[in-house]
Amino acid sequence: MLITIILAAVVYFSVLNFAALHTWIERKQSAVMQDRIGANRAAIILPWKWAAPVNWLLRPLNELGLFHPIADAIKMFTKEDYVPPYGDKFLHTLAPFLAMTFAMVGFAAIPFGDVLILGGQTIRLQVAPINAAVLFIFAMASMGVYGVVLAGFASNSNYAFLGGMRAASQMLAYEITLGVTLVGIVMIFGTLDLQEIVRGQGELLFGWLPKWGFVVQPVAFFLFVTAGLAETKRIPYDIPEGESEIVGYFTEYSGMKFGMFFFTDFIETIMIACLATTFFFGGWQVPYLTANGFNFPWGAFAAVPHPAVVALQIFSFTLKVFFFCWLFMTIRWTLPRFRYDQLMALGWKGIFPVALVNVVVTAVIVLIFQ
Repeated sequence: MLITIILAAVVYFSVLNFAALHTWIERKQSAVMQDRIGANRAAIILPWKWAAPVNWLLRPLNELGLFHPIADAIKMFTKEDYVPPYGDKFLHTLAPFLAMTFAMVGFAAIPFGDVLILGGQTIRLQVAPINAAVLFIFAMASMGVYGVVLAGFASNSNYAFLGGMRAASQMLAYEITLGVTLVGIVMIFGTLDLQEIVRGQGELLFGWLPKWGFVVQPVAFFLFVTAGLAETKRIPYDIPEGESEIVGYFTEYSGMKFGMFFFTDFIETIMIACLATTFFFGGWQVPYLTANGFNFPWGAFAAVPHPAVVALQIFSFTLKVFFFCWLFMTIRWTLPRFRYDQLMALGWKGIFPVALVNVVVTAVIVLIFQ
């Protein structure tokens, strides 16, 4: 029990801090892509003379704008918590908690490493080793819709209600596709356990090619990324927010309750990056790295101590997640927003039929080779 609590604390602490860092990444990456300096006004400057060396050390951090997430947190905690006069105060307060809670719970089933042997005890590097983790994650993701719908309904605003309805229909359309794209992965690896799926991707095809998900399911990979971006409700799929159109489902929110919705978008982005890594990029797998070291296809072997193997696995998983977060942020600042009819047509008439065809083709191939 104690080990599980420690793992949960480490995972959720890491996710929350990375989500906070995402706010800085969004500003800075957009600035780099648009040839701007970016946010750099939030700074820590000590006024005392003896603090000159400290200010000299802080100057690069100030110029990079790394203190903006702290400034954002202070601003949101100190702003007025406004509830519309004719809104439902209880549901208005409950909505952001539901959205953020269900976005966070899914990380319990994500394996970020294999096992750590410490003092003769084997520790699974997964907060909740669920044998049907795929179903658990999608169940939690689908529950997040309630927070969005309640936010629009409880605000007693036509704008917020319209944004909530758009969000519900968008998430329904793309969640189905998101689940269908993973059916092929489940058929190939024969399990709903994420840890077993990752271990299965450690096998080699043709004696040298890692059996990663995007190798055996390339079509599903692109469909998953497309649908996953829609689940995050960010550009080019930010119709539910539509800031320039003033139809966001959290239009009537302020203070930290607005901050929780804002934070949830970044947490969902990290979740999709973790899932893409786990299903299609080998998760914590490092090519040719086994429990005792590197076993190369040409017969060479390099022994690696167990702690180093675990560290490499965790680093591999983290690096892949960072890559997908960078990719999603690049897409976010490259493509324009879809119109609502375009978004729904892409979901129901575009990628959903392709996902179904991919499942059928995968089933036929699996049947033939078995």
